[in-house]
Amino acid sequence: MQQLATQSELDFSSETYKDAYSRINAIVIEGEQEAHENYIKLAELLPEDKEQLIRLSKMESRHKKGFEACGRNLKVTPDMEFAKDFFAGLHANFQTAAKEGKVVTCLLIQSLIIECFAIAAYNIYIPVADSFARKITEGVVKEEYSHLNFGEVWLQENFEESKAELEEANRENLPIVWKMLNEVEQDAETLAMEKEALVEDFMIQYGEALSNIGFTTRDIMRLSAYGLRR
Repeated sequence: MQQLATQSELDFSSETYKDAYSRINAIVIEGEQEAHENYIKLAELLPEDKEQLIRLSKMESRHKKGFEACGRNLKVTPDMEFAKDFFAGLHANFQTAAKEGKVVTCLLIQSLIIECFAIAAYNIYIPVADSFARKITEGVVKEEYSHLNFGEVWLQENFEESKAELEEANRENLPIVWKMLNEVEQDAETLAMEKEALVEDFMIQYGEALSNIGFTTRDIMRLSAYGLRR
């Protein structure tokens, strides 16, 4: 396997880097936009938590602006069409679940899958980012943990009645994450982000979230396997 470039070897102004960055940057911008919209929808579904969810949605909007600034800093135009296609599977599943009032499925998609995916990507990106993007991303990742925490707390408090729906939502949505990671592998590698490291970090974050909610280690291994079918 070829050795990935280190941060000091990366040429942030090269056409190769900027081409890959146009898609990766678009993905993080779109991810934050999806999260913004999803938390607004969750605020409608969970009126008793409306204030907190609206606060989270505003935070995601701020993150989006930060990542847009990262693209401008490198003079890169994000490929938003690519990013919309990239999130299409999770987006459609969230919308369907919201229409059916399936709060548990919505929380699994947004508060666990999307947040864990984002945290993993940001963790792997920070050591190889340009200095401007590193500062922005470090600030964002701290706040993402509080978003993950909202879903964990709610699902843990409602674990027994949520368990069956969580398992079904996991079965339907985790394979989409695997497809997303495959799709972005080449571009991530150009940015010195190794796919195996992304997968590992995601599975650690996701496993910890499932554990905090109330699943056993055995359950977590079974649930996580849905993401690892290549």
